[in-house]
Amino acid sequence: MNKTILFALLLIQTLIKAQFSERNLSSEKWQFKNSKENKWLTASVPGTVHLDLMNNKLIPDPYKDENEKKVQWVENEDWDYQTVFKISAKELENQNADLVFHGLDTFSEIYLNGKRLKKTDNMFRTWKIPVKNDLKIGNNILQIKFKSSVNIGKDLAKKVPFTMPESPRSFVRKAQYQFGWDWGPRLVTAGIWKYVKLNFWNQAKIENIKIEHKALTKQRADLNIYAEIFAEQSGKYSFLINNETRDVSLQEGSNKISIPFQITNPKLWQPNGWGEPTLYDLKVSLKKDSKTLSFKSERIGLRTIELVQEKDEKGKSFYFKVNGNPMYAKGTNWIPSDSFTQRITKEKYKKLIQDCKDANMNMIRVWGGGIYEDDEFYKACDENGILVWQDFMFAGSFYPSDEDFLKNVKEEVKDQVNRLQNHPSIALWCGNNEIDEAIVNWGYQKQFKYSKEDSLQVWKDYKKVFHEVIPNALKENLTSEKNIYWPTSPSIGWGHKESLTEGDSHYWGVWWGEFPFEIYNEKVPRFASEYGFQGMPSLETVKSMFSVKSDLSLENPTIKAHEKNARGFEIIQKYMERDYVIPKDFVKYNYVSQLLQARGMQIAIEAHRRAKPYNMGTLYWQLNDCWPVISWSSIDYLGNWKALHYQVKRSFENQVILTEEKEEFLDFYGINDELKNFEDVKVEIQVVDFNGKILNDLTTVQDGKILDGIVKFNHIEIKNLIKYSNKNEVFLKLILKDKTKKIIAQNNHFFVKPKDLKLTKPNIKIKKISATEIEISTDILAKDVYLMGDTHFSDNFFDLLPKTSKKVTLSKSLKSVEVMTLWDTMNE
Repeated sequence: MNKTILFALLLIQTLIKAQFSERNLSSEKWQFKNSKENKWLTASVPGTVHLDLMNNKLIPDPYKDENEKKVQWVENEDWDYQTVFKISAKELENQNADLVFHGLDTFSEIYLNGKRLKKTDNMFRTWKIPVKNDLKIGNNILQIKFKSSVNIGKDLAKKVPFTMPESPRSFVRKAQYQFGWDWGPRLVTAGIWKYVKLNFWNQAKIENIKIEHKALTKQRADLNIYAEIFAEQSGKYSFLINNETRDVSLQEGSNKISIPFQITNPKLWQPNGWGEPTLYDLKVSLKKDSKTLSFKSERIGLRTIELVQEKDEKGKSFYFKVNGNPMYAKGTNWIPSDSFTQRITKEKYKKLIQDCKDANMNMIRVWGGGIYEDDEFYKACDENGILVWQDFMFAGSFYPSDEDFLKNVKEEVKDQVNRLQNHPSIALWCGNNEIDEAIVNWGYQKQFKYSKEDSLQVWKDYKKVFHEVIPNALKENLTSEKNIYWPTSPSIGWGHKESLTEGDSHYWGVWWGEFPFEIYNEKVPRFASEYGFQGMPSLETVKSMFSVKSDLSLENPTIKAHEKNARGFEIIQKYMERDYVIPKDFVKYNYVSQLLQARGMQIAIEAHRRAKPYNMGTLYWQLNDCWPVISWSSIDYLGNWKALHYQVKRSFENQVILTEEKEEFLDFYGINDELKNFEDVKVEIQVVDFNGKILNDLTTVQDGKILDGIVKFNHIEIKNLIKYSNKNEVFLKLILKDKTKKIIAQNNHFFVKPKDLKLTKPNIKIKKISATEIEISTDILAKDVYLMGDTHFSDNFFDLLPKTSKKVTLSKSLKSVEVMTLWDTMNE
């Protein structure tokens, strides 16, 4: 921000103070107590009852040991919060005062000076209450009394004449993952989880701003600025956009106005990998008689986006067109990065989204069982060119459709889309996660012995919420070009053939179906929005599961307690037996577990990318964790990159050279996801043994253009390629070059599974170049080099080819770096 804009902003804020001011009541001294007790204890706001109990040493840390079991009683209790704040006579001179709760979790009654103001029933809504007449000069007492969400959910469930799966969570509008998931603990929270503000204002206020892109050319961006304004009295007002003044007439009460605005010579907001995600600041203010009454600022990006679904000979396409160009979506699924959301700092959001950018991603799906994330999440996505597939917060269950529930959902949608819609990163609004599939495929009706009428009612409820209430609320609150709605993800369950020919797909034949990784080569959908495999977290994160130092073993009860999938270790073992020698040592097992996860996802991602443009998106499950756990994440709870994230970075490069084995033949694919084209590309192939000897050298496979982002080269029979060599003793070194002989991409191809490789012990040397840079070299093939140390390595879990070296940067200096390779795990 330049000095002129900063000065103007400070000046406007100074002028506003006389007409509008905001008190942050979160910073007052808060107390809490169990509603059954009389003793008040210190509390933090924003916060949650579990953290407050921990800070008062009344419960142990549920992330440690097996403590999760010891804190389950908390969810069944009612909790009271209160604070005392002073109001001055000058503050009461204001015409209006609004008490604003940005997040209350979940069922509560709000009292001010003993008067009940409101009951709340939704964690995801903003609660705004006029309180001018309820405030007094001097001390004011604000109390929020929370009821147990579990107990209320059970009471609501009794009103339905049949058993609902996952009851009572589906009756409660709060973060569904808090009730436990197969990667997260059961920690059903209560409390003031977002900021509490007291806003004073006079005459009029801007309540909402939404920005519509009417037309976008190289010369000009035509925008409409829609403002919702509440005025105390009718009259003439001035509406300013970046200091451009427009006169407007307002009526007493609610007003909706539309003001055209232009940006000349606009720079586009581009997704990561295509260019800069350029952002523009819009400062909007409302004046009367030269006094600034209200002010809002928005950061926008100029871009177009559409979801393209066109019938073709194989089904129906599913891809995003951004700024007029088809975009191959590369990314992941996001869950809340802590079970206690108050601990998710701005820095943590920024780091995780930066990690996505660094791994060459351009899209992230916010999964429907978590929360609508903090503004900082969407700001980070805006700034890093990461598009957001935004689920609404419904996941894996049946939901009711009584009048109160539908009204609640409608207001929830309104609050959230009004908050988020101006972010250029928002690409899609999705109704839910896996609810259509749950109704059709999961057998709940049979399990709970539904009648035909019960089953029909479930489907009617579903249609009401996700095909009527939510899309209608979107139409009411979004500009048309921002209203891309997809009712459910996936659109068709993974057991049905149509799931691979249209819509988006959650393919779980790997893991849940226990099919080998190679099935990914056959089960390629139009858009893969979920698929995954578990791997261990870093050793540092495993150790953080314990309150005291303990022996690390898969039999350790604490480690078992931090695997929330009932058959998790059993499934990992089954897959590991297929592809690796299973180590007995825990550290080596941890390492191989990560390699296994990375290998599975590499096979999936490469199968998807080879199928371009039939397949136009691959979002693996999942990016992050909400506590220390064995899970599907590529980044563990402490922020460490697992082997998977390093592999994703390589597999998501904008240009890659990939292979595919079919019936003793090898196909080669050159893939380009950038907007620029490459002509006369060629593949150079070397057959190399593990000692570095070149056994065969093919300078060119075939020339060709990368059309539609992909070129398939002539296939080669493997026996003609490797001659008399054994498959377990050689690999292919592949180089993709353009017509100028510039290297576009490189890769290696191995012919057998890791456990069948005939490896020998490499002589690895590490040379310190500087405090934060090292060089690793080897005499022979060093497979899956694992660098260990208390730092982030710029690359890790990589293959180091014979007689080569590699420079790696460190986030902080280390005295020494330990190294492990795959050979070490095969020779215990």
